[in-house]
Amino acid sequence: MSIIRPYGDTTGDGMVQMSFTLPIPHDKRAEGAAVQLANKMGIDPALVVHAKPMGPDFTFFVVYGPVNHLVDTSKVEVVERDYPLLSPKEVNLAIRKSLRRRLTIVGACIGTDAHTVGIDAIMNIKGFAGEKGLEYYRELKVVNLGAQVAVPELVRRARAEKADAILVSQVVTQREAHVLNTKEMSAAFREAYSEDARPVLVAGGPRFTEQMADELGVDRVFGRGTTPGEVASYLVDALVTKRTSHKRSA
Repeated sequence: MSIIRPYGDTTGDGMVQMSFTLPIPHDKRAEGAAVQLANKMGIDPALVVHAKPMGPDFTFFVVYGPVNHLVDTSKVEVVERDYPLLSPKEVNLAIRKSLRRRLTIVGACIGTDAHTVGIDAIMNIKGFAGEKGLEYYRELKVVNLGAQVAVPELVRRARAEKADAILVSQVVTQREAHVLNTKEMSAAFREAYSEDARPVLVAGGPRFTEQMADELGVDRVFGRGTTPGEVASYLVDALVTKRTSHKRSA
């Protein structure tokens, strides 16, 4: 079945829950404004199930109610994974056999972003979701520059380390900062390197989608829930498998 509706209390009832903040003090008028907004968004009737003041001039709401909209899953566009998932042992073997050297990865949170949880989850040995991070892989040299790294400094360190890949994490999204910072990074690398010598550029963060790679000017985008194994497998595919195949066919 390709046509579906949201599920709340019973199948097909269309019930959804949504949260938002309005710049208005918390009172009955504020709750009425929340209901009005929800109605305009297609939730009708809308019930305010939670309202909490956020300081003197703002109120946070959670509303609940039915929508009439249907979803056609046959028209949903996704980026399918086009590379095999490898174990750490397989990653190490592929790099050692084909490159005969360690693969160097430089990672950072760029701009004013100080949220290193994402980049640390991928790069640090402790890892994420039960998987060890990239530091665990013997054939990977991992250089984690941490938070608030300026783009020129990232380019300089990439050159100094002879980086094969750049991993950039962006969590701060106010005023599209994550998009602007990543575009600045990709433009800087494309200016500093010839296309055949440029490191593979990878961006990650909770507000990115895989479809944004072309818009951002990067080779790959990873979103929420990405594991270190997925990143390692992609890097082997991009830097080892495909480049080795290209050299053989040239």
